[in-house]
Amino acid sequence: MVPVVEAKGARIPIVGLGTWELRGRDCARIVAQAVALGYRHFDTAQMYGNEREVGEGVRNSGARREDILVTTKVAPSNLSPGALERSVKESIAALRLGEIDLLLLHWPNKEDVPLSETIGALCRIKKLGFAKHIGVSNYTAALLEEANKLATEPLVCNQFEAHPFLDQTKVIAATRKHGMAVVAYSPIARGQARGDEVLTRIGKVHGKSAAQVSLRWLVQQGIVVIPRTGRIERLAENIDLFDFELTPAEMKEIAGLAHPAGRIVDWAWSPQWD
Repeated sequence: MVPVVEAKGARIPIVGLGTWELRGRDCARIVAQAVALGYRHFDTAQMYGNEREVGEGVRNSGARREDILVTTKVAPSNLSPGALERSVKESIAALRLGEIDLLLLHWPNKEDVPLSETIGALCRIKKLGFAKHIGVSNYTAALLEEANKLATEPLVCNQFEAHPFLDQTKVIAATRKHGMAVVAYSPIARGQARGDEVLTRIGKVHGKSAAQVSLRWLVQQGIVVIPRTGRIERLAENIDLFDFELTPAEMKEIAGLAHPAGRIVDWAWSPQWD
């Protein structure tokens, strides 16, 4: 059984499957296989173009719907109130799983929609029963402060890039200050962890891979991880994190891997990062 992180009434399995770049029948098959391996948390987005397949995989898995948490995210082009509501209804129709378990704003707005309008619309979606829980993604400390002041419904998490090569201390602290769960995407740095000498050496001590050490380092801090893979053997490896523990010295050494060029995900629409 995968442990859960609790935040403002939400219970988020601490290991989930990221589905960015998974497509078609392969996506649905991987999701169903992940359920068989013990996954109960799946992360998709409007921008990924695979909500339909993620929903199909969950339905085909035979798992009870109430045991699965599915996150989807509103595209940054849909942050005005009307567009947000329309897009959420489209996501619900694509997923075919009923209400959305966890609905996030994928990126902060780079257009001219005031944050008050976007947060207001997100809270309205929850009040209308389209989403069980709501949150944000890629929000900085300043944006988290503003969003939480505006929200009339609990914002339960902030999802952002986090792995040993990027110091996210400030935004992690800001997220937790607001009682929100931290959800890490790219938790093995898009595969970079696998070739790292420090992670490999520590992994050998525990009989684990470098990628598992990277994931365990986050999980051991109470951070939810959503590694993405399309390979069944990686699926099994990425969830096999609960039979070992990193020492305080190992945790500190891994934290020391962070460097100024560690960020991987940085788009034209990205905010001014902390």
